[in-house]
Amino acid sequence: MPGRLNPTLRQRRLGTELRRMREQAGLRGSELAHSLGVSAAQVTQMENGKTSVNADRLRTIAAACKCANEPLVEALIDFTVPRSKGWWERYQGKLSTDFLEVAEMEAHALKIYTWATTYVPGLQQTGAYASAVFGRISPPLPQRDIDTRTAFRAQRQQALRSSGTPHVSFIHEAALRMQFGGRKVLAEQLDSLVKDSEAGTSSVRVVPFDMDTFPGAGENIMFAEGPVPELATLQMDTAQGVLFFDAPADLASHRATFARLSALALSDDESRTFIRSIRGQHE
Repeated sequence: MPGRLNPTLRQRRLGTELRRMREQAGLRGSELAHSLGVSAAQVTQMENGKTSVNADRLRTIAAACKCANEPLVEALIDFTVPRSKGWWERYQGKLSTDFLEVAEMEAHALKIYTWATTYVPGLQQTGAYASAVFGRISPPLPQRDIDTRTAFRAQRQQALRSSGTPHVSFIHEAALRMQFGGRKVLAEQLDSLVKDSEAGTSSVRVVPFDMDTFPGAGENIMFAEGPVPELATLQMDTAQGVLFFDAPADLASHRATFARLSALALSDDESRTFIRSIRGQHE
């Protein structure tokens, strides 16, 4: 069977977990291939997400690797089920793969945490604010690209709200004060954050400047919980683009970060009051 040219984020993650399962069993690819009755090249293709794996094959691999983590195996079986195309695929050819994979990750998340230090999280940005964020990129983007990215961001927000996926947003005071688009755009953005919080669309919690510590890294990050803890995904925005992490050490480190944020950040009620106080400075 011809291999996939461009496996999706979910397909690549299945392959990553198969490789992790094999390595934890101390098996070489050739040894697993012998157990399965396939070539070593086929094992490599499966672990790269370039060859499909059905439920029976996955269970055979788990047995060969002596994987006793049944919840993980069952969750991975769900990864093998063909799914209808996601709404984000309509943007293929219009946006880079990074954008589409973030939407794919969100679509399969059971709960989403965001930690923003430089700008309001994309899942909560107004259209004008999002356009201003994209407009700051250097070299400048054509207006049609800014419009496409802004529309895509609005679709991500609508998809999250429609799904009812819980979203906990931690926002540093610095992000609440950065004036992307100017004072009017920021004021409207702050009003929107308060509205989201009051409606229960997102839990919005502020980390003020006067906190005596700064949890975690300085990048804007998203942590998407999967069906089992091992299948969570960390996504980070950088100047070079979007990065995804799924190594156990990375997941454990950022779970600890969000635990610290939860302990340190203002409550939802306190955060709304704090956001309104900043909003009042832009009257």
